[in-house]
Amino acid sequence: MPPQRDIGLYIHVPLCRQRCHFCAFYLEIATPARIAAFLSALERELTLYHRQDVLAGRALQSIYFGGGTPTTIPSSQLASLLTRIRKIYALALDVETTVEAHPSTVTRQDLSRLAEAGFNRISLGAESMAPQDFIPIGRPGTISETEQAVENARAAGFSNINLDLMYGLPGQNLASWTATLHSLLALDPTHISCYALTIEDHTKLAQDIAKGLVPAPDEGLQIEMEEAAETVLAQAGFTRYEISNYAKSGYACRHNLLYWTDGDYLGLGPSAQSYVAGSRFGNIADLDAYTGQLQTDHLPVAERRILTHEEQQRDALIFGLRLLKGVPHTLARDDAGQRDILTHLTERGLIVNEHDRITLTPMGRRFADSVASELF
Repeated sequence: MPPQRDIGLYIHVPLCRQRCHFCAFYLEIATPARIAAFLSALERELTLYHRQDVLAGRALQSIYFGGGTPTTIPSSQLASLLTRIRKIYALALDVETTVEAHPSTVTRQDLSRLAEAGFNRISLGAESMAPQDFIPIGRPGTISETEQAVENARAAGFSNINLDLMYGLPGQNLASWTATLHSLLALDPTHISCYALTIEDHTKLAQDIAKGLVPAPDEGLQIEMEEAAETVLAQAGFTRYEISNYAKSGYACRHNLLYWTDGDYLGLGPSAQSYVAGSRFGNIADLDAYTGQLQTDHLPVAERRILTHEEQQRDALIFGLRLLKGVPHTLARDDAGQRDILTHLTERGLIVNEHDRITLTPMGRRFADSVASELF
């Protein structure tokens, strides 16, 4: 029998106080009624999966509360939810338990309550350390709230702190981006994620760009910013282990590594995605429909696909290439079609196949989505 793969649990909280201008994800504005409806349905979803023993006796290696903004839910209720999960599922002794938070949504008391409940990693959406960057993207809050949230998280007992940044924001330049990196480093996080701004259809930011109210991202400038991030963060002791992620030694995100190393993950909540035992499935992206399905004891799965062995191998190759260390060359299928694609990608300078591993080149990392499309 092949060894069982690691598995993690993802809880998607589709609630925010408001929608940022760049956001195209499914979300609902958080109100007491919407929070109550979500938590009631989620409790039912947890119970149904527990009855089905979908984990097949495996212990959770990671638990990740993402969103949206999970901390729009009161910390006492998040703590109770985690306690419930810990009671019904087996957990690894060193389980990584993450909660995403907007800095303005958590007090020191909130963070202490979350740490006491078992959360041991927090991911704060800083986005920038320059207040002028917030205006065109509609990001609420202040720099001081980010600084205070980091201080409070550390005081509450969080030693594993991630900060998210975005680059290529309207009006941002290389000097201001570099200043943001240095300001962020002064907060002494253990993990930093840097995401290039992308313009999604039907967002307010896309509409503002179309109207000429804000400039579109400059691809050349974004490349310079990516290179600056790698240099500055490396000098500060961070290792770039994935296209968008940097960590101090021992602090790579274990949950996200499941996505990139062919692990399994069960996703709960509206629009959550799962990959378990070779099957990919996703939930309904609508809170009302999600709750309605669960009220009748039906799992709110909108689509499901069982992958063939070849499709699983292909996905492992595509997702694994996001890692800086790449993937073993044995993940590439030994057929003429894929060999031709890999040869073509190599000739274009997008991948390297050497030392028994396939990796993206620096150029390949910039066009990772295109590489994935060709391999798909």
